[in-house]
Amino acid sequence: DQGLMFGYATDETPECMPLTILLAHKLNAKMKELSQTAACPWIRPDSKTQVTVEYRDDHGAMEPVRVHTVVISVQHHPDISLEEIRADLMEKVIRAVIPAKFLDDRTVYHLLPSGKFIVGGPQVWHRFSLTLSSSHPAWWTCSL
Repeated sequence: DQGLMFGYATDETPECMPLTILLAHKLNAKMKELSQTAACPWIRPDSKTQVTVEYRDDHGAMEPVRVHTVVISVQHHPDISLEEIRADLMEKVIRAVIPAKFLDDRTVYHLLPSGKFIVGGPQVWHRFSLTLSSSHPAWWTCSL
């Protein structure tokens, strides 16, 4: 996978990381942990997470107030339903990782928003980059 990252040190978490990236990393770590146990054997290695946090300006100090949105896409075994996946992600991943004080009835959850995610990893990106390179050779100069 490819991505562009930027960041900074902050005092909003003990790890000196922004809460958004810390929670996103912890969601991925929890899925990896669950995939190695009987709790969620349907989880496969490829996953993507994003957490959006609402902040409050307290005299120049930005304080996290609540999690606005959680996005999780995770590669999975083909024989599990989207409903089962979404229920497990909510109970065993999100509620286990994100402190309850940050979740409320307005939090938006996008759990496998594009549907099934059976094939993942390098074989998908290889096919994607070949398709882009061959269909747009004049302007597509980098391979994912």
